[in-house]
Amino acid sequence: MDCVVTGGAGFIGSNLVDALVARGDRVHVIDTLITGKRENLSGAIAAGAVLHELDVRDAEAVLALFEQVRPQLVFHLAAQIDVRHSVEDPAADAQVNVLGAINVLVAALSVGANKVVNTSTGGGLYGDAELLPTPEDHPIRPMAPYGQSKLAAEGYCELYTRLHGLQTVSLRYGNVYGPRQDVHGEAGVVALFCGCLIEGRTPRIYGDGLQTRDWVDVADVVRANLLAAEAAELTGPVNIGHGQETSVLDLVGALRTVGDARGLVMPEPVLEPARLGEVRRSCLNVDRAHNELGWTAEVSLHDGLQRILAGL
Repeated sequence: MDCVVTGGAGFIGSNLVDALVARGDRVHVIDTLITGKRENLSGAIAAGAVLHELDVRDAEAVLALFEQVRPQLVFHLAAQIDVRHSVEDPAADAQVNVLGAINVLVAALSVGANKVVNTSTGGGLYGDAELLPTPEDHPIRPMAPYGQSKLAAEGYCELYTRLHGLQTVSLRYGNVYGPRQDVHGEAGVVALFCGCLIEGRTPRIYGDGLQTRDWVDVADVVRANLLAAEAAELTGPVNIGHGQETSVLDLVGALRTVGDARGLVMPEPVLEPARLGEVRRSCLNVDRAHNELGWTAEVSLHDGLQRILAGL
């Protein structure tokens, strides 16, 4: 099957590309390589995947590639994901997350793609939710432009389903972690703390450390994408998380336990002032994913952390 993966050189995207290549699909990757890395795709490219250095904001280039490839499946992961940057420059955030999504939908429709699997966010949409774990029909109250832009992208996906019959589904991820996440990057506290553990650096926690997240391993997220692509009648938003709240301090404790087994010492964290736009508690209700996709997260946080450290 012919597939396009936008943002496919990134952390999550490259893991998805590997899975698609492994099952025999012909995969074309769109990525600017600004945050994505060519080396993330080295194995996939050797196996036949093709990387196209394009920006999803370039509507003509995206359409031209789709007309060349004519994909049956489209996985849209290209995004501006930095919450702080979205607060500082909401227009730039929207150009990538809203206009980029529209360009992908227009191109997918023009070539008759079977399905668009859109990447969205859970905690970034629900904000400080009144109900935990939070279901998909909970009121949407983003705390930052990033969440607002991802909500708009979801809306356009659903519009294209209603207006044009293009099958779309939006997967609302929890906090994804796993191999290839940048230990020196701006996003991904698990990766940042793993880097601290390996290098003996002091981790910094923004807030009191009692804020919670729903961490989910990238292997489980990839599996959710593959299942969503095959679910012909499934549309709208679907939460993809572990369905468990874990505080940042508990994450440090879990890393300390995993590190002890490897002779690594995690320094005591330093608490910094909380940052604007970040939610206090986040945990996703994943009943819809379980009931309609047959999906449940399988990788525990402990096992996931072990896998990351084994690769560093």
